[in-house]
Amino acid sequence: MNRFLRTGATSFALVLGALLAGSCGSSSSTPTAPSGPPADMTITVIGQNGAMSFNPPSATVTVGQTVAWSNSDSITHTSTQNNDVWDTGGIAPGTTTAPVKMTNAGTFQYHCSIHPTMVGVLTVNP
Repeated sequence: MNRFLRTGATSFALVLGALLAGSCGSSSSTPTAPSGPPADMTITVIGQNGAMSFNPPSATVTVGQTVAWSNSDSITHTSTQNNDVWDTGGIAPGTTTAPVKMTNAGTFQYHCSIHPTMVGVLTVNP
């Protein structure tokens, strides 16, 4: 019986260790603070409250400039352009995405894919 308990405890420890190891680390889709030059504009994620979820809710840059999103909320959000021009993936609380270079002029509506009522608009001038 004692041998059975040791074997069971060892098996449990191995399974638990494998589960914990699999849950550690970061996801490649979660942006982190950029290590290169800062973005030309940083938009702050301020929470799940409709049109005021991104600050500023409406921003303007020019083609070639970069934009990053900084999450000041306590839960994860995304910046997902409605027509798949960009998708930051999950932005964890307290982190900032890598800068996203704007290569085309236009007006781009975006949202948080986790909380679709959170919306913003980015205008990119030529």
